[in-house]
Amino acid sequence: MRTILAFLIVGLLSSSVRAQPSAKDRLTASVDRALVFLAAKQLPDGRWDSNGQNDPAITSLAVMAFLSAGHVPGEGPYRANVEKGVKWILSLIDRNGIVTTNVGSGEMYHLGICTMMLCEVSAMSDAKTAKDLRPKLEACVKRILQAQRQGKDLNRGGWRYNVEGADADLSITGWQLLALRAARNIGCDVPAERINMAVEFVLQCRDPRSGAFCYLPGSGAETKACTGTGILALELCGKDRHLSREALQAGSYLLKHPLTNNEQHHYYTTYYASQAMFQLGNNYWLAFRPNLHKVLLGSQQKDGSWLDLDNLGPAFSTALAVLALTVEYRLLPLYQRNEEAEKK
Repeated sequence: MRTILAFLIVGLLSSSVRAQPSAKDRLTASVDRALVFLAAKQLPDGRWDSNGQNDPAITSLAVMAFLSAGHVPGEGPYRANVEKGVKWILSLIDRNGIVTTNVGSGEMYHLGICTMMLCEVSAMSDAKTAKDLRPKLEACVKRILQAQRQGKDLNRGGWRYNVEGADADLSITGWQLLALRAARNIGCDVPAERINMAVEFVLQCRDPRSGAFCYLPGSGAETKACTGTGILALELCGKDRHLSREALQAGSYLLKHPLTNNEQHHYYTTYYASQAMFQLGNNYWLAFRPNLHKVLLGSQQKDGSWLDLDNLGPAFSTALAVLALTVEYRLLPLYQRNEEAEKK
């Protein structure tokens, strides 16, 4: 009898262990539910809106969320969603790389994010799709380069809300650097000196005391969002910048100030911090990842979305949450990291 009971107990314990989903299973299930939500919220013309506004940046982030999980034009169950989203974005871009939107100010936000998305679509699609995208994509890259600040002050090398102007901030500069890195990946002409100028601006936004990064150069007001942006900018700007002293110090800052569910610009912070720590890799990513999953997997809604904490609509929050979680899938070209340097 005892032997039978022992077998039954072992069997029940084994079933209980098997019933517990792994971290990988929970991550996959979370991403799958989020994509179902995003697909359902796409409008017939291909866009995702931001509380009633036609927001090209949010549509581009939603498209990238599908790409990051391996859904590309011409393939998979979400191919139509991706194709319609890309088509809508292309309809807004003229031959000079200007993105039309009714959102108002912030041209460079839309331009940087749309350019980044088109580059990733080009890199992950067939030759015909990539060729069709190329003219407008290259026009966008030229406009980004046109908007880079050329003065001799602290703003040199950065970007701000509009093409014209002399000021710059790290948030918008981060999006432009991501776009230029993606453009270089597919062979667009992005001069090395422009990247070096941008890196110098990023370093001007660093607080030497804490090692964190600030929204404006020399301000001394560091944030987790800008720190993630600063790390990622350094990591994407050449092998000699990989695991630099500045990047590692900023990574330590993020570990000392972990993500929470109630911080300002929550999803933007989570997106950049996730990418940044994944690029640093090694113990930085291993220490960061469990809390990332705790924060995001624990706050996902029953319908697959994440709460609209930034007043930009659930498509924005859900797309950025997916992009933060799928960084380890390594499917987006931007999510690749320097593994060889990491092993040295």
